[in-house]
Amino acid sequence: MSLNLVIIPTYNEKENIENIIRAVFALEVVFELLIIDDGSPDGTANIVKQLQKEFPDRLHILERKGKLGLGTAYIAGFKWALERKYDYIFEMDADFSHNPNDLVKLYKACNEGGADVAIGSRYVSGVNVVNWPIGRVLMSYFASKYVRFVLGMKIADTTAGFKCYKRQVLETIELDKIRFKGYAFQIEMKFTAYKCGFKLVEVPIIFINRELGTSKMSGGIFGEAFLGVVQLKLESWRRKYPRPNIT
Repeated sequence: MSLNLVIIPTYNEKENIENIIRAVFALEVVFELLIIDDGSPDGTANIVKQLQKEFPDRLHILERKGKLGLGTAYIAGFKWALERKYDYIFEMDADFSHNPNDLVKLYKACNEGGADVAIGSRYVSGVNVVNWPIGRVLMSYFASKYVRFVLGMKIADTTAGFKCYKRQVLETIELDKIRFKGYAFQIEMKFTAYKCGFKLVEVPIIFINRELGTSKMSGGIFGEAFLGVVQLKLESWRRKYPRPNIT
């Protein structure tokens, strides 16, 4: 049986964290969870540590001091997962904008469907976003179009943050060379996996805006992505990307 780890970065998610943990653990596929908490002042980490008594073998936590960025949280989680030999590693938000049931679809896309990276895609079959202001939908949609145009990836949802990686992908990507922290982190990871020769597959999902807690989105995140895409393209012309070891 494969070892599956879902990584959830958190900052002030006390309203959602227990419910998302229980929802993931209720699924038909067995997942473990790694919560990476950036010093949430609302006590998110304390809730997780209480739940560890109930789920001692499946629930893990990494506590960091202060808001260090989404990208650095995931890189820390990836390294943690690789050290412990997980087979499939997932990225997911804590706020139920990503439906926990879709973890099973992403898992099957990699485990049975031949994907190296499965992407929970809002845009591969139309625009499947619920409860976002129209301005934010358009910004996100056209940001993905822009990224696709500049980088040449045939991915409809280039900024998606709901994903499954086969372990080999994270072993091959030089994680210490991934430098973006916000939206551009998600783009950089996909682009690097693509340039390394891995198969990226989009799985349609419905993205539902959070009902509880506060969004961490900011204009600076989009600014980083806009400029970061150009940097990634320019660097790709001279960078030699590692290739996976075929066993």
